[in-house]
Amino acid sequence: MRIRMSSVLNQAFMIAFSFVMIYPVIWWVGASLKKTEELRLPTIWPEVPMWENYTEGWSFSANYTFGHFFANTLLMEAGNVIGGVLTAAVVAFGFARLSFPLRGFWFSLMMMTLMLPGQVTIVPQYILYNTFGFVDSYVPLVLPHFFGGGAFFIFLLVQFIRGIPKDLDEAAKIDGASVYGIFGRIIFPLIKPALVTVAIFTFIWSWDDFFSQMLYLSSVDKFTVGLALRMFIDQFEVQWGQLLAMSLLSIVPSVLIFFFAQRHFVEGIATTGLKG
Repeated sequence: MRIRMSSVLNQAFMIAFSFVMIYPVIWWVGASLKKTEELRLPTIWPEVPMWENYTEGWSFSANYTFGHFFANTLLMEAGNVIGGVLTAAVVAFGFARLSFPLRGFWFSLMMMTLMLPGQVTIVPQYILYNTFGFVDSYVPLVLPHFFGGGAFFIFLLVQFIRGIPKDLDEAAKIDGASVYGIFGRIIFPLIKPALVTVAIFTFIWSWDDFFSQMLYLSSVDKFTVGLALRMFIDQFEVQWGQLLAMSLLSIVPSVLIFFFAQRHFVEGIATTGLKG
């Protein structure tokens, strides 16, 4: 009886805690359906839902729909994820399996970049991209992901690869596999959970990177979702209903990706933490 009562109390606590955590989202949904003057009221749901906030927000303007900005962002994210996953896996394989001069030094140097504030590199990076004529394009936003994907992702994959028995490599060498064959046929398939983790983090972090998008993109035709949301705010008026409606839609891709890949994501995080 005590065990059953304890279970009921635990379930009740979890339900109450979940409601507290999800309440801002519930308020967000209700606010996206309100008129501007209703936003000051303490009610969660409007008396008359304004579904026009979604249709008018999606229509956006005579020249562009919000779908245009979603397409821009998803195109950029495809390059970021592909580049980040592939290059991080290659670099991590080199650090974890190959022997080359000063390997420990280069790995330590790479890890030190995690302590380097991003603000320090903003100006030199902008000057570099501007010199090559890459400003107002997606190159500054995508290109860095094709050079290792970031020290954090490399470290995560290195730890995962180190947990894979080297006997598999030796067996592949006996069968005549080259270094490229070992990576492509042995290592790469086995690190799938960690790669999914890298892909999810890359997608979410670059999707939310408003500052870099604002810094490098100036043409409305190339705007991402984050920059498009900013356009609902002008000098004289803020279209709160449309802004809240479109901002709610803007989180849908990240949420869907996380839920569909949740099993691999949890497995990648948990296994990486145990290996090495």
